[in-house]
Amino acid sequence: MAFHNNHLHFSISLLGLLLSFLLILLTATATATATAGIRLGIIRKPSSDVPIFREAPAFRNGDSCKRDEKIHVAMTLDSNYLRGTMAAVLSILQHSTCPENVEFHFLWARFDSEVFSCIKTTFPYLNFKVYRFDSGRVRGKISKSIRQALDQPLNYARIYLAEILPVEVKRVIYLDSDLVVVDDVAELWGVDLGDKVLAAPEYCHANFTKYFTDQFWSDRKLSETFSTRQPCYFNTGVMVVDIKKWRSGKFTQKMEDWMAVQKQRRIYHLGSLPPFLLVLAGDIRAVDHRWNQHGLGGDNLEGKCRSLHPGPISLLHWSGKGKPWLRLDSRRPCTVDHLWAPYDLYRPSTHALEE
Repeated sequence: MAFHNNHLHFSISLLGLLLSFLLILLTATATATATAGIRLGIIRKPSSDVPIFREAPAFRNGDSCKRDEKIHVAMTLDSNYLRGTMAAVLSILQHSTCPENVEFHFLWARFDSEVFSCIKTTFPYLNFKVYRFDSGRVRGKISKSIRQALDQPLNYARIYLAEILPVEVKRVIYLDSDLVVVDDVAELWGVDLGDKVLAAPEYCHANFTKYFTDQFWSDRKLSETFSTRQPCYFNTGVMVVDIKKWRSGKFTQKMEDWMAVQKQRRIYHLGSLPPFLLVLAGDIRAVDHRWNQHGLGGDNLEGKCRSLHPGPISLLHWSGKGKPWLRLDSRRPCTVDHLWAPYDLYRPSTHALEE
């Protein structure tokens, strides 16, 4: 009788184990089925540095487009500005007659798999390449400026485009990440450079002397660099560059020479902009001002709101301290920030998890 009770107890325990195993198996199957219904292109491991974006629509060429007519656009990739980069890319594609002809060249200081994944999942059809910019190339050449963001090595990558991009790229449009294009970028691409190495909107009404220190202007040997030119300010966030002429003219070396002077003499305060002005101001191809409605981020210290300049607009640029995504998130946007908002692909992680 004791043997029978022990046998019965063993059978009940075995049955309990089998039922528990079956319950675990059913739970795992249900979880897998629910997960299969979620769009894995959007759901990624949350990160404090890399935001999540919704997938952009596919943009196709018009009937008049020729596949071999490439438009090369270079931008930097920084997790702090990634939201701006995504908006800029979307704006370019959305307003292009031939969006499939646009090839993006992204420069970053270090490989970041999450940033790379962001681009692939947000723009599955995007034609792009990524290049590493060696921060060590400029780290010893950078001098402290009036705003910390201007001191980042990646901010100087635009000086080295001719060394980073492949030789088959003969011309490139360089764009900052804090802008949106509201016209066909092919028009900017097609600007006639003539014998010039660079094209950009010029602002000859600006007080050019303020971009350099009194020590620079009081030194005749230094200030004579402008003696044969009529220099005008231009913003380096929107440029068309002839890469071949840049290489042959050794313009990177010329700018590095001025950066070396800056380390010794303190002749300017504004990051990577002054070397461009020292070498090229007064010797570029002027582009219509509508291609860089800049300064929308305010000045470099306070970032106060600014209004649009009168006239047609092809590109809106939030240069300055204030960035539209930060001001919108803080619920204290400037009026012009609402012009950036329609291109914002950012999706808070709580929204993405609900899909």
